[in-house]
Amino acid sequence: MSLNPPRVRVLLLDDEPDNLFLRATILRQHGYDCVPASTIDEAIALFNSIDIAVLDYHLGAGQFGTEAATLLRRSRPYVPIIILSATLEHFFGGAEDMHLLKGHSSVEDILSALSSLEAKRRGAPVVVDARDFFYSRIAMAIGSDVLVQIFDSRSIWLYCNDSAAEYLGQPRDWFAGRSPAVEMPTLMRDWSNIIQTVAHARETYIDRTHRGLLNIPKPTEQNITWSVLAFPITLHDDRNGVVLTARILDRSPAAFA
Repeated sequence: MSLNPPRVRVLLLDDEPDNLFLRATILRQHGYDCVPASTIDEAIALFNSIDIAVLDYHLGAGQFGTEAATLLRRSRPYVPIIILSATLEHFFGGAEDMHLLKGHSSVEDILSALSSLEAKRRGAPVVVDARDFFYSRIAMAIGSDVLVQIFDSRSIWLYCNDSAAEYLGQPRDWFAGRSPAVEMPTLMRDWSNIIQTVAHARETYIDRTHRGLLNIPKPTEQNITWSVLAFPITLHDDRNGVVLTARILDRSPAAFA
């Protein structure tokens, strides 16, 4: 009698044969059993024999992996689902547990996602916050040296990258669900009206001043010019939101005196 646990069976749905072959080869090398499907109908026929599903978002013939995700969630609600997508779209945040962006996500990202979701297969629910992954990819595209904050239309923080969190003096996971007008009224400028205007008018706001994000510049930043940009986005749940970025535009020689 073997003491080795059964291998995790992963459904791979993709209409591109080369993608299927390459993805299956990599996952098999790392100990997973892979069952490929090129259409939603083929995937449905495999639903009862899989442990985790990895579904490509854009399929041929006008089909989308989110359709398969919805059907799988209804028939087997505890099977973890990962969507692979080449674009940031408002479809994020549906029946899936996690999204990975093609072109940004590495093989290690896929393997890490599969590993983190295996406990769900064994009956222990795993909570995966697809929102944080969605917003962190936006921040990554902007750049780690830029202070990035994401708000909903009510000026409530949804995300803050490491650079912004360090600058504002709180751990990154502290921000979500809080209001800067309530939590930091003496530190941060009141961005509420600007954020709400950008969210509803869908227009971009640009601020190039010495003030930056703060009511009063830090002592070491008296002669620094900031570029602050607020632009509209569609959030993971299809609501209007705003990305607020800040970076140093110019350092006056006086700043180093």
